This record gives sequence, structure tokens and C-alpha cells, in this order.
Amino acid sequence: MPSTLRCAGILFDCDGVLVDSQPVIDRVLREWAAAHGLDARRVPELSRGRRDVELVRLAAPWLGADAEARRLEEREPAEVDGLAEVPGARRLLCALPAGRWAVVTSGGGALVRTRLRAAALPEPRVVISADDVREGKPHPEGCLAAARALGVDPADCVVFEDSPAGVAAGKAAGARVVGVGTAPGRSRPPAGLWIGDLRDVAFVGDGRDIVLEIAG
Repeated sequence: MPSTLRCAGILFDCDGVLVDSQPVIDRVLREWAAAHGLDARRVPELSRGRRDVELVRLAAPWLGADAEARRLEEREPAEVDGLAEVPGARRLLCALPAGRWAVVTSGGGALVRTRLRAAALPEPRVVISADDVREGKPHPEGCLAAARALGVDPADCVVFEDSPAGVAAGKAAGARVVGVGTAPGRSRPPAGLWIGDLRDVAFVGDGRDIVLEIAG
């Protein structure tokens, strides 16, 4: 049975929710890991939902985290080959009323805008990126800042996330969370609802509330 969600604002993660960027992220991080003698399979997994500076601190604490993160951030915007929309993203974003949705991402602001353009997706009026927060996901700072910029209560928002850190951030902000992706069983973050991709979401009304229908 479909579920109906009413909310005042929607907060989307970018990578894995709106933009299928995982092949690009994996390629960049595997090369970075190999250059530092790290496990090239483990590093991309550690990056899910984390800012680059937090990834470096976790994967290679002996390196200068700020300097290494800057190197990654300088390279990532140039990597667009293979970027594509997550199925259903363009249809949903184009249907939503302007000013009622935002992107909350662990990437930098320039990076998220580059990826949205490369995937031919509309850009929101509100983007909260790694450049705008002191604490990354799973801290709720980004979600709280996005809700504030939209002028809505975080508890009246729906968050779409694909990573455990992102799901935790949305829940900590007091929002309802919809998990996105195909990870089975226990590997799924504990979101309230789970969908395969944004083809499972339909915008069905806008008055005082945004009304979304989530496929069951």
C-alpha cells in the first residue's frame, strides 16, 4: 500500500539520492587510497555520508586532514564522466514547488552544483554543503540549517538519504527520513520508510503542505 507524507519542506542528500555519482567517487578515492598505501576497497565505503576531511581523519589519521581534503575537493569537480541522475530525480524535482526543497550534502558547494548540472538536474535555492557547517553528518547541523533557510520547522521536513550517517542526521534533526537505495536487509540504514529510488515518490499536491505519495 502506498504511504502519504505531508510536509512543509524536503531535504535531499545529493550523491546516491539525486545524482548517481558512486562510480566517480569510487574512482577518485581508490586512486587516492592507492597513493597512500590504503585499502582501495575500504576507503570508498568509509566515505559514505562523510565530508572529505572526516574521511581522511578516519582512514589515514597520520596525514594532514585539511590538506588532503583540499586536494580531494580540488580534483572532484573535474570528474564528471559517468555522472547521471538517480532514476526519478529530475521528474520529482521539476514537479516540486520552488523554494520548498533543499540539498544537504557532505560535499563542497561547488562540487554539488557541478554534479547537479552534469546530471541535468535543477538547482535548489538552498544548498547546505560541507562549506557551510562545522559538524558533518551524522550531526544534524546541516539539516537544521537547511530547514531554517527554507523557513520551516525541521520536524515538518522529510529527508531523503542513502547513508547511515545521513539517516542519523535527519533523525537527530527531528525530521522524518526516507531511505533511498537498494541495499538489502541489515545493511539498510534504519529509516522510517525505504524506497529503491525516486521513481517510487510522486508529488501529488501542494497547498499549505507538500503531499508526497510513496510507493509501498
